[in-house]
Amino acid sequence: MSKPILDINEKPTPMQWITLSLQHLFAMFGATILVPYLVGLSPAIALISSGLGTLAFIIITKGKVPAYLGSSFAFIAPIIAAKASGGPGAAMIGTFMAGIVYAIVALIISKAGYKWIMNLLPPIVVGPVIIVIGLALANTAVGMAMNGPDGKYSMLHFSVALVTLAATIICSIYAKKIFSLIPILIGIIVGYSYAAIVGIVDFSPVVKAHIFEKPDFIFPFIDYKVHLTMNIVWLMIPVAIVTLSEHIGHQLVLSKVIGKDLIKDPGLHRSILGDGMSTIISALIGGPPKTTYGENIGVLAITRVYSVYVIGGAAVLAIVFGFIGKVTALISTIPTPVMGGVSILLFGIIASSGLRMLVDSKIDFGDKRNLVISSVILVIGIGGAMIDIKGVQIQGMALAAIAGVLLNLILPGREKMDESMFEKEGHSSDGTIDEHVA
Repeated sequence: MSKPILDINEKPTPMQWITLSLQHLFAMFGATILVPYLVGLSPAIALISSGLGTLAFIIITKGKVPAYLGSSFAFIAPIIAAKASGGPGAAMIGTFMAGIVYAIVALIISKAGYKWIMNLLPPIVVGPVIIVIGLALANTAVGMAMNGPDGKYSMLHFSVALVTLAATIICSIYAKKIFSLIPILIGIIVGYSYAAIVGIVDFSPVVKAHIFEKPDFIFPFIDYKVHLTMNIVWLMIPVAIVTLSEHIGHQLVLSKVIGKDLIKDPGLHRSILGDGMSTIISALIGGPPKTTYGENIGVLAITRVYSVYVIGGAAVLAIVFGFIGKVTALISTIPTPVMGGVSILLFGIIASSGLRMLVDSKIDFGDKRNLVISSVILVIGIGGAMIDIKGVQIQGMALAAIAGVLLNLILPGREKMDESMFEKEGHSSDGTIDEHVA
């Protein structure tokens, strides 16, 4: 392993600090603003909550884990469902509960170790669930790409999506070094430019916006009544349990990148608690759930700059950006087909990463046990199956995850995982178990 240019607790010079922190900000920017765009939350709040959450994460992990936390794609479908059933407040309550699950798991891991969760969520369960996460969103991506504002097919709008998609793919395949980590951002910029040329961008919100503006915070008890229902619990918590496997995978990968065993020091319980606290903070101000970002791990690997001061600087910049009205207004003018074009690739990659997890883990589909578990998860999740017990609904991805966990525990022939197997599973260079393009 090469010697770091700046180690974890080394301070950069002021100019280095700004430049390197901006680099991390741009690496996470495209994916972080895409999530609130898709679920109807404020991109400004997503930026602010990612900054505050990252700072909380750094404090909880004693400044020993150089990780940036951005918006999680795994929760897109549950947030949309929660908003449909109870408005933004329901989505925030669900997000808060997801953070609480992380805190509870962190407490258990601090007492009992972490291998129990690896055995609870092996690749044969997590892989198909990740495939469901991606494919369940396929209709959303295609609809955004093909349809105009009236909801009908528009070749003009579809051309914008195709240009955006092409730019994102080209950047993903051919870009080098730091540019290979920001294909989403580059795709959005190219697609936006083309959309402006063909005349479907309205710049008036940017002209009207002030330089500094108060974002649209959503506070509990002020903007909505806090009322926890079992429907919200069953929408969000099963997904939180599955995304914990992503967190462990990221910590194993990050440990390799920086040459330190983060599972032991500061401990997996601290990093999971930090992730959960980041999600709780996000919920309290109206942002989406948070996750460690593979793009930013990629930046660490390429630059060999591991300083938490640089990560903290990126977090502060994200908070500042969230209060700049011109930036928020500019994000709001991004046409839907631009985001649709990016989403076609992004959601496909989520699904493909689940498939890759199964391949990397050498799952034998000649084994009927594996075939049964994966088949049930896929059809329940993609088909949108639902259980309704006295008004309490468990559906889609959540039901698929629960079914997968139960089948894995009940069916004979279960193999216990060791750390090396899980490290392969979690070896991701992007987002929530490869949920972002790297």
